[in-house]
Amino acid sequence: MATRAGLTVPVLTTAAAELADEVGFAQVTVSALARRVGVQPASLYAHLRGTDDLRTRIAVRALEELGDRLSVALAGRARRAALQALVDVMRDYAREHPGRWAATQVRVDVTQAGAAGSRVSALTAGVLRGYDLPGAEVPHAVRFVGSTVNGFLHLQAIGGFDHSAPDAEQSWARTTDALDAALRAWPTS
Repeated sequence: MATRAGLTVPVLTTAAAELADEVGFAQVTVSALARRVGVQPASLYAHLRGTDDLRTRIAVRALEELGDRLSVALAGRARRAALQALVDVMRDYAREHPGRWAATQVRVDVTQAGAAGSRVSALTAGVLRGYDLPGAEVPHAVRFVGSTVNGFLHLQAIGGFDHSAPDAEQSWARTTDALDAALRAWPTS
């Protein structure tokens, strides 16, 4: 394989994010990316420190994309409408970019995730503050919403709802209703 001109960190990150969506985030390695872009793996080490660095870059890219979508969807919304926008953006992103969604779920060093991770966290916390939760309760509520959304999306992605009625869309609507009800009645002690 010959070295290709034009390989930059942003180009490689884009190619790796696309690869993650195709084969799964856990399958993305420097070697797999090198095959995709048509170079020897050693050629990529001029741009990347290794597979962990590559996966972190995918996670940061995904968090940036998710943050952009959330900012648009949440503008001017509060409480139930904001919650609906939040969970729907997450669901749509996970469906469109399964590998990138998986990347948003892994532990990334805060210094590496930088503003992207902080932005998504702040947007999520902002939605939940609309429920008048005490500040100390917001992290618990963020985890509750995230766990519920991730669990539902994971089960739907592996076909867990395909074998029975009702339709998963009806269950998604009920899940969102239940999240809203739980947040309105959140225990404060």
